[in-house]
Amino acid sequence: MEEFNTKFTDVNTLGEFGLIDHLTKDFIPQHKSTVKGIGDDAAVIDCGDSCVLVSTDLLVEGIHFDLMYTPLKHLGYKSVIVNLSDIYAMNAQAEQITVSIALSSKFSVEALEELYKGIHEACRIYNVDLVGGDTTSSPKGLTISITAIGKAKKDKVVYRSGAKKGDIVCISGDLGAAYLGLQILEREKQLYLNNPGIQPDLENQKYLLERQLKPEARKDIIDYFLKSELKPSAMIDISDGLASDLMHICKESNVGAYLEEGKIPIKQEAQLMAIKFQLDPVTTALNGGEDYELLFTVDEKDLEKIRLMPSVYIIGEITDRKDGITLHTTGGNIHPLKAQGWNHFNPAEENN
Repeated sequence: MEEFNTKFTDVNTLGEFGLIDHLTKDFIPQHKSTVKGIGDDAAVIDCGDSCVLVSTDLLVEGIHFDLMYTPLKHLGYKSVIVNLSDIYAMNAQAEQITVSIALSSKFSVEALEELYKGIHEACRIYNVDLVGGDTTSSPKGLTISITAIGKAKKDKVVYRSGAKKGDIVCISGDLGAAYLGLQILEREKQLYLNNPGIQPDLENQKYLLERQLKPEARKDIIDYFLKSELKPSAMIDISDGLASDLMHICKESNVGAYLEEGKIPIKQEAQLMAIKFQLDPVTTALNGGEDYELLFTVDEKDLEKIRLMPSVYIIGEITDRKDGITLHTTGGNIHPLKAQGWNHFNPAEENN
């Protein structure tokens, strides 16, 4: 009898981005209108004087969200925001979304109405139209797939690949709060599972919890860029963690970078909660993820414009590739920056 000795590769050995690279390496664009395909926050399609940008994300129950502590209305809102953030990360304006869901029989019409209330609210606030989608059944749980569509002038689109030596590294807001909000929710979930009669103690941490359950996309930053005629050289939204996402910019731009530890913005609430969980606040800021702030680089000549921007922090500089990607600590030491952010295929390994 013939034996089959086929060796199968665990997807965890490649990771999310390694798997994408592996599966798509043989796909070559066939149309001149495909300006940018796989490898950035959104695809870019040439439409004459302007470009259309398209981005899609998949949210799976038990992987990306837990309905034990995530209200469906908040989930609907967040599922839109995480997609709009990708469009803004290309310096474009989001205009439409499509929503597709797969759901099990445990979900009632009323439950789905709550989900769509959140979707509707996000569309209203960010001036985006819901233009289509699909609905189907699932043997288990809930899966949400949202595609966001945006538009920008050709010369205004910003990619991850434009950073150059001497550029200033900036971020649009504070980091780590979303991850710490998640830690509070997970802690209370475990306490409840062990003792269903217990009342949750969320410690009045409204800011941390909102950053996790109801984040916002930084459309205001894109509006400021347009108003002040400022164009970043490279940009990405922080979904997997500052360290991971800076590495994406450096890889695509073929550069190095350094971050100054003391300039990484962390809210006091996040610092105190990190210490309570026996975590290093800087580590949570570097690797927590789901902040949905914009990480961008700008030319030195635009420094004065950046200084005038509200809630924007200068945290480092782009260097030669040979210098690597490093963290300059407040104690005067220099360490290679390590990415320990979200693992989409094995969430249990997050930040381990």
